[in-house]
Amino acid sequence: MDEQKLLMIMTSGANTPTRCAAPFAMATVAAVMDSEVAMVFNMDGISLLKKGVAENVYALEGGMSALEFLRQAKEAGVSIYACAPALDLYHMTKADLIDEVDEVVGGAWVIEEGYESDMVLTF
Repeated sequence: MDEQKLLMIMTSGANTPTRCAAPFAMATVAAVMDSEVAMVFNMDGISLLKKGVAENVYALEGGMSALEFLRQAKEAGVSIYACAPALDLYHMTKADLIDEVDEVVGGAWVIEEGYESDMVLTF
């Protein structure tokens, strides 16, 4: 199979912890299957990229934190993007972001990536 391109739009964040494990697990699996995977964090999803937040978000008590899932995905080759308008909405700056973020992007980037991707998933 040719390399597939997957865009995942993460709108779930610290306010919905039970929705914060599966997207990372799926992104990791896709990357291990040699897919090009990008996760863009928008709306409440941006909260997971704020320093000090994701390590305290658990989908399952006693399980891995959202930060552990994110780092696992990153190690598998998943690219992590923060949506610039979401930063503004949550009164955040680039300085507030965890080191795992590859880049801050805007809406045009998201649309273009969506057009170029073989699949777009939203969580």
